[in-house]
Amino acid sequence: MRIDSISTQTADKASLVTWIAVLAGMIGAFMAILNIQITNASLLDIEGGIGTGIDNGAWISTSYLIGEIVVIPLTSYLSRVFSFRTYIIASTFLFALFSMACAFAHDLGSMIAMRGLQGFAGGVLIPMAFTMVVTKLPKPQQPIGLAMFALAVTFAPAIGPTIGGYLTENYGWQTIFFINTAPSLVMIGALWFTLDREPMQLGLLKEGDWAGIVSMTIGLSALQTLLEEGNKDDWFGSMFIIRLAVIAAVALTAFIWVELTVAKPLVDLRLLRNRNFAIGTVANALVGFALFGTVYVLPQYLGQVQGYNAEQIGVVLAWTGLPQLLLIPFVPRLMKLLDIRYIGVAGIALFAASCFMNTRMSLGYSGDQFFLPDIVRAIGQAMILTPLTAIATAEIAPKDAANASGLFNMLRNLAGAIGTASLATIITKREQFHSNIIGQSVTLYRAEVRQRISEMTGYFLSHGISDRAFAHHEALVQIGQLVKREALVMGFSDTFAVIGIMLAIAAVSLLFARKGRVKAGVAAAH
Repeated sequence: MRIDSISTQTADKASLVTWIAVLAGMIGAFMAILNIQITNASLLDIEGGIGTGIDNGAWISTSYLIGEIVVIPLTSYLSRVFSFRTYIIASTFLFALFSMACAFAHDLGSMIAMRGLQGFAGGVLIPMAFTMVVTKLPKPQQPIGLAMFALAVTFAPAIGPTIGGYLTENYGWQTIFFINTAPSLVMIGALWFTLDREPMQLGLLKEGDWAGIVSMTIGLSALQTLLEEGNKDDWFGSMFIIRLAVIAAVALTAFIWVELTVAKPLVDLRLLRNRNFAIGTVANALVGFALFGTVYVLPQYLGQVQGYNAEQIGVVLAWTGLPQLLLIPFVPRLMKLLDIRYIGVAGIALFAASCFMNTRMSLGYSGDQFFLPDIVRAIGQAMILTPLTAIATAEIAPKDAANASGLFNMLRNLAGAIGTASLATIITKREQFHSNIIGQSVTLYRAEVRQRISEMTGYFLSHGISDRAFAHHEALVQIGQLVKREALVMGFSDTFAVIGIMLAIAAVSLLFARKGRVKAGVAAAH
């Protein structure tokens, strides 16, 4: 028996039971997105714990994203097959279960498998939380639900590394995978008593777009593996990478053809014929590239270059999350006063500016120097999600909202996964480029170089090394390491420039959207 008797719902006001269900959904969305980034500050610790190298660490985050990318388009269909209530409760339970399983992973393979399954279970919680906002809340109260949703999905990736870093340093990296247990139990209990029981429609399994499901899964998995492994395998110099490229191209081409021809597509690509939805989706994907990219790149820089531990990295990243708690609740009110396109453009422009502020880093550029860029980024991010969603869905009919949500969210997460993998490659390639350039200047033909080597040789001779030839060798090694470290810093600087350029393109693209009124009842935010 449901507890509807506690309060009643009117056309303009949701009941207490409804708000409990919506808030429970927000917990799920927050936890699902939190777990995309919660490992980033702790990657070095996790890599050591499971016995893998730095080159493979990105898979710990990316495998979770792949699981989400695959399941998000399936959510609307599977929630009809198994019923909304059953599917969200079962997914919440499995999300917590696979999360705990990650703590017991003993090698990279088992960690990737558990993280992928965790993402597959948790990914459904994001669009389903939004569905509850637009289907259960009356239209006058939907802006409140959307602001809560925006707060959950924007604050979570910013605060994730902070929570992960604190737990890793104080209790061990395994504890970050137990953080989902208690909220998941609370969520299951709340949803159990507040959602209507509905019959399953297992007959819909026969009507599923299985050709689209299979081709999408194969294509996206091959594409992401290509991006992750290409940098280590010399890209198209490797037959393995060539095979992956062929598989990805064939499968994704087949997927697009299937989706454009079947009567009931898994992902309705025809929605992209709508100008505002197409522009909003492209901008959303570019923002996803930047959002997930920055939360991957910054911890890597602080860990590899500055030697920060997980907790110190988390503290730096917290500066991008906490201001958003204060700012996001005011965005819906701002949208009533100004053109939503300009709010979105301003937010993306601030996000881009924060990235360009990090393009002139040096060896001394560490935590304190990131304070101002992170604050600028936080202000910008708070102004992006809700306006961008409203622009994309301004002309989408309510009957297409679920399909629009699947496509909108899938492409954003896909861009985030591509961003994480491609930015890791850019760091490596630009480090090699700058190392070669600096190396051409650091030669024995330059007096200042010879003087520096002489000084360092003297230093080693005065600190326990008696052999001058060995001391000279150590001086050359130190010079080489200094060049490598400086090149690495410049590589990270170039990566921030790439992210800034992506955001600049997103900001410009929004200017081509048609001006539209905000529709509280239709959105597809992630």
